[in-house]
Amino acid sequence: MKSSIISKRELFPSSEIKKIDLLQNQKILEFISHYIDLMEPSSIFLVTDSREDYEYIRRKSLEEGEERQLAVKMHTYHFDNYYDQARDKENTKILTPNGENLPFINTMERSAGIAEVEGLMKGIMRGRTMIIGFFSLGPKDSPFSMKGVQITDSYYVMHSDMMLYRTDFDYFVRNPGADFLRFVHSQGEVDTRKVSKNLKNRRIYFDLDGNRSLSVNTQYAGNTVGPKKLAFRITINRALKEGWLSEHMFLMGVNGSGGRITYLTGAFPSACGKTSTSMIPSEKIVGDDLVFIKEDRGKARAINVENGVFGIIDGVNEDDDAKLWNAIYSDREVIFSNVLVHNGEPFWNGMGVDIPDSGENHSGIWKRGNKDAEGNEITPSHKNARFTISLDSFDGLDREALEAKEGVVVGGMIFGGRDSDTWPPVCESLNWNHGVINKGASIESETTAATLGKTGVRTFNPMSIMEFMSVDLGKYVRNYLDFGAKLKDKPLIFAVNYFLKENGKFLNEKIDKAVWLKWMEKRIHGEIGAVLTPIGYIPKYEDLKPLFKSVLNKDYTVKEYEEQFRIRVAKLIEKDVRIKEIYKGIRTTPAEVFRELDEEIGRLKKLKEEKGDSVSPVAQM
Repeated sequence: MKSSIISKRELFPSSEIKKIDLLQNQKILEFISHYIDLMEPSSIFLVTDSREDYEYIRRKSLEEGEERQLAVKMHTYHFDNYYDQARDKENTKILTPNGENLPFINTMERSAGIAEVEGLMKGIMRGRTMIIGFFSLGPKDSPFSMKGVQITDSYYVMHSDMMLYRTDFDYFVRNPGADFLRFVHSQGEVDTRKVSKNLKNRRIYFDLDGNRSLSVNTQYAGNTVGPKKLAFRITINRALKEGWLSEHMFLMGVNGSGGRITYLTGAFPSACGKTSTSMIPSEKIVGDDLVFIKEDRGKARAINVENGVFGIIDGVNEDDDAKLWNAIYSDREVIFSNVLVHNGEPFWNGMGVDIPDSGENHSGIWKRGNKDAEGNEITPSHKNARFTISLDSFDGLDREALEAKEGVVVGGMIFGGRDSDTWPPVCESLNWNHGVINKGASIESETTAATLGKTGVRTFNPMSIMEFMSVDLGKYVRNYLDFGAKLKDKPLIFAVNYFLKENGKFLNEKIDKAVWLKWMEKRIHGEIGAVLTPIGYIPKYEDLKPLFKSVLNKDYTVKEYEEQFRIRVAKLIEKDVRIKEIYKGIRTTPAEVFRELDEEIGRLKKLKEEKGDSVSPVAQM
């Protein structure tokens, strides 16, 4: 197969022939050869682990106009098509062998799906360079990690890959028999602004049997950066088959007494506080988005899959997000996407400073009051505008944990969503099964701008993973329960809710999450008690009052406590009934799901009979 690649010598500069000669991995050579023949590039560039290759990719992205320079030397910006600003659920499909239906998932018969998307890819790289990158998903030498190979014709996509993940060309040189995840992308035809234009032919398909993603006619990073959310669908499937967890979670260290660091993971839907929680100024950053969790000698251990952050910038401000703000405003490398640019400076909604009335954004030349083709007013930046940055740019990075080959022990797992009227700000589950089912597998969250469609709609989003789910949900929950059964030291499971409202006003400040983290850390080590309620353990006022003072220098009142931690009994019963009905429609739902939900409903009904629809936390003590 190598000979068939080298026979296309006109596609390879001499430097690239030297690189391909180092690869003895037949699977890689077959993979590359197939897509050379299909996509017909005019040249090929292989990305090694050298700094020179990194600088080349960054420079070419600027030369090709996929990124443009900002006033700060290492800051660039990128625009996607006005209608290519988020993940595309309608055109994202999981390819199954016989077109089997899976709950809540768009599926398509495998051979038909491959034929369709590869038909769109035929000849699509004529006149372009095929760029091939080699990556490690996780620390390079960790047994937890996976390897992946990305094919793309977008320098911006490859630049993003290289900021977010560790390049690992040398691994493939040293391991000629290694298998890998496969990511194939083409931005397709672009317009004068260098953005994908054939969105009607946008496709993001996943061939799980082939460990492969195929995306075309899109640039938005959530649809194109292979090792990230494209790989995520594939690794969820692998984890299910192999009995571990691939999760949409941050990984962070919370500082405790006596110099102790306790590691927690957290799953939140996009734009619900996941990145900002992982970057609380007083705590340790390990990662903000994706983890692999495996059992090791009875403990759950986790690694951050990534080496960077592709985060939502909407609402990021100096007061609430100091650590993130400082990283973005450093002289370290940042790619801003779909923000407003004015006089070489980036601006975004909710940044806490005056935003100019004109500039350039994802819609083109912009001024305040502009409307789109549908009559909607165009905001300065898109609600899903993003930043891409290396973790090295952050103060408080726990480098030792980030590079730990065996991962770090998980003390607690957090599940959250955007819930305006039901869950309290923080609650600990009764046990592992109760936490998995009544917290993680019961998340309902109001939709955000990270996905195309209406915002503010309450949606079922178990483990905050539904937009990436690639397997049968019932089997996924079963795997969670079985994983816990293998653990001698089970992480405590918590649910959080930063979005609780009364009379249209939020009951918490954004930064209050710093207190919830400290409370959880103390609970993990048995340092404080809690109030037992039908839905689990909530904090005692006597513990929160000093925590608010020590963490935020804030006086915390009994009134605030009662408003926030009131047990909204009627709403909770309604929620559990809704969740139960959903799982009734899934044939593979484990029996434990119905048992846990029924038991919680029973406890809530008893409380309702005794004390009414809404019960003060003080009355629970």
